[in-house]
Amino acid sequence: MPLTFINAPIMISRKCSFLLILPLFLLNGCANLMSSVTTSLAEDLANTILNSNDIETVREGVPAYLLMIDSFLRSSPDNPDLLLAASNLNGAFSIFTSGERAELLTEKSLDYALKAACIENKKLCGFQGLEYKVYQSVVDELNVKDVPITFSVGVAWAGWMQAHSSDWNAIAQLAKVKYLMSRVVELNEAYDNGGPHLYMGGLETILPASMGGQPEKGREHFERAIELSNGQYLMAKLVYAEQYAKLIFDKELHDRLLNEILAADPNVKDMTLTNTVAQQRARELLAESDDYF
Repeated sequence: MPLTFINAPIMISRKCSFLLILPLFLLNGCANLMSSVTTSLAEDLANTILNSNDIETVREGVPAYLLMIDSFLRSSPDNPDLLLAASNLNGAFSIFTSGERAELLTEKSLDYALKAACIENKKLCGFQGLEYKVYQSVVDELNVKDVPITFSVGVAWAGWMQAHSSDWNAIAQLAKVKYLMSRVVELNEAYDNGGPHLYMGGLETILPASMGGQPEKGREHFERAIELSNGQYLMAKLVYAEQYAKLIFDKELHDRLLNEILAADPNVKDMTLTNTVAQQRARELLAESDDYF
């Protein structure tokens, strides 16, 4: 059954910062995607972004990369790998924007992902608009080979929903996003260092239990995501602290997770940028901890 929300646009806006941060996670796949469909320059650019610890340089440089990918799409508009790369990068860059620009970027991200999904699996053409029970039956038929495309669709969809959090029609799609991501967990829970679990943890802790959320299920997903990445993907601990620990007012857990993030070495292959973002946010949350709790 779809979730029922009370004051959902306000709650989503306040509690879904993870939806704006986590698209960076998808850049982990960009290097491989780009290397198969473009020149070595594109591969080098993707790897540079992933392994950079200079957030401001990435912020300033990615727009040029977006234009480059759009130019590739002009000559290869139906290439699913390139569409996914474009979706992932537009979603990732949306974390640096707000308002109408965030809406535009996340809409492009979702459109690209849905087009790629339709090309890869005809059953996914227009599936996001299906009546819920029919939608469930389509998702239930997905198999392991569909994981990369459906994970990207789920993340792009969640990012689009966050950017349009004042729109009840967008919020009403949360149940579909959760169902899709839960299927990805069933098919390959370890995909992209536990990414499906990390997203499910975030989706389950958007709301408190009294409003339809399932924070304890979220906790299980967060802990599994940390385990699958061997604790190296620091964003998992960040979202665990910000979404779950704050939701249940557990200061001890909140501060422990954040201190673990700050004590860790962020320089991990293809995780350096997101780990650096996680450490930056962890400092902000720790500074606010005493006031919040």
